[in-house]
Amino acid sequence: MKKSILVITLLATVFAQKTFAQDSTQQHQLSQLLTQYYNIKDALVAGNGNLASVKAEEFIKTANSIDYKVISEGNINALLKDATPISETKDVNVQREHFSNLSNNMASLAKSVKLTTEPIYQAYCPMKKANWLSSDKAIKNPYYGSAMLTCGKVVETINQ
Repeated sequence: MKKSILVITLLATVFAQKTFAQDSTQQHQLSQLLTQYYNIKDALVAGNGNLASVKAEEFIKTANSIDYKVISEGNINALLKDATPISETKDVNVQREHFSNLSNNMASLAKSVKLTTEPIYQAYCPMKKANWLSSDKAIKNPYYGSAMLTCGKVVETINQ
């Protein structure tokens, strides 16, 4: 009887550790996905199409590595559909057009899945009529860059 209790306890401990390790890996991937989204945004703020393309490729790689149990296949495909054209061009104006949809899909994801322990600020550009996410309350507009850097306002704080 003692041996079976010991075996059950041991198996439960191993299972719990494995589950914790998987949760930790999944949370790291989600946090990395958000960070890479922020990197695309920052490249667009700077007007750097080459960097935005590289950061979009990194975003795609991370999105492709996330298990469909964590984020549904449909959500992953929507993110890939938005990020791929950003990665395939160096034209910052074209990238900014696709960034709008990527931002909408990332906002939906951030509201349904815990991406980070930090607040996520959803900002809105009235000139573009588009949102974006930021880790900072300060407005740095990715749609117009230096031409209208501070155009916009925080419209929502997503706390997870």
